[in-house]
Amino acid sequence: MLKIALTKGRIEKKMTETLKKIGYNIDPLINKDRELQINIEDKMEIIFAKSNDVVTFVEHGIVDIGIVGSDTLLENPFKDYYELLDLEIGKCSFAVCSYPNFKNIKFNRRKRIATKYPNIAKKYFESKDEDVEIIKLEGSVELGPVVGLTDAIVDIVETGATLKANGLEVIDTIIEVSTRLICNKTKFKYKKEEILNLIDLIEKYKVTRIIVSIH
Repeated sequence: MLKIALTKGRIEKKMTETLKKIGYNIDPLINKDRELQINIEDKMEIIFAKSNDVVTFVEHGIVDIGIVGSDTLLENPFKDYYELLDLEIGKCSFAVCSYPNFKNIKFNRRKRIATKYPNIAKKYFESKDEDVEIIKLEGSVELGPVVGLTDAIVDIVETGATLKANGLEVIDTIIEVSTRLICNKTKFKYKKEEILNLIDLIEKYKVTRIIVSIH
């Protein structure tokens, strides 16, 4: 039996649809109520967790596989797992966002940037040789410029509707984001055939394998 940790919410919904397409009975997932651990046909056990916890469960071998957004992996890059597959769901992008005149303003101080992803923001501005002050917010980062706390934000953008509603726009796109399949390194050795069989099934539904070196 494969054990999988799955990010709750949008990724959960999309992955449930994928499992149905490849032949799994998804009734236990649809009818799970508040259950956090579900068995499917004695073939698969699924744990529902927050994104950072999915990675933790994979690293510690609690599960064999994790399904999680690449935003989580990019923000915490020094992790011990294999990244095997781009599921091509939950597509969006990291972007710098601010008011339309942001690039025309001459700052006599360091720019202040609000974000939930300080490591990604720091790496981006370092690549631009810009010394900025990064302020971490846990809620709606769009409030940073709106209330005057920051000059811009670094955040995930999907439709841009929230930005537009608050008078903000994308200034620069940093990197594309999508959902990835990661795997515990030790479990891969012992369940390689089972894991690769699942990947082969998923790949038939228009997903793209990431080229990785597995030793």
